Amino acid sequence: MLPIGSAAPDFRLHSTPDQQYSLKDFSGRNLILAFYPADWSPVCGDQMTLYNEMLQLFRKQNAAIVGISVDSKWCHQAYMQSRNLHFPLLADFEPKGAIAKAYESYDDKEGQCLRSLYVLDAEGVIRWNHLSPPSVNPGADGILDALGKINAKK
Repeated sequence: MLPIGSAAPDFRLHSTPDQQYSLKDFSGRNLILAFYPADWSPVCGDQMTLYNEMLQLFRKQNAAIVGISVDSKWCHQAYMQSRNLHFPLLADFEPKGAIAKAYESYDDKEGQCLRSLYVLDAEGVIRWNHLSPPSVNPGADGILDALGKINAKK
């Protein structure tokens, strides 16, 4: 994982076939990056559903969230619609896993993202990170604690 206090690598990834996001799109807000192995898998589904339910709490902490996996923009679009998700899932599809690799969140053996979390402050500096085993939903407590600490420094 990238170290606390380092600048987050920039990215530009598709969320849907006609929409892209970059790190700069979130400047001025805290940002949660949730790398996860795959759409349609049980643990990932539970994790993304939990974050969807936590959106109001994240927003109260001046935070946005994005999920990132190596699934395609088409897969993400279908998955977001089926799960009624209200935050973007970004396709680190081609070159496969390039952004996950930049964040040291790629599993070369499995060819998918690791289940890792980063919380960035409004200037794009990494303030918290966490790596979970693939079969463990990391929940949201660590994210909320990190956001609270960021906002307490203001």
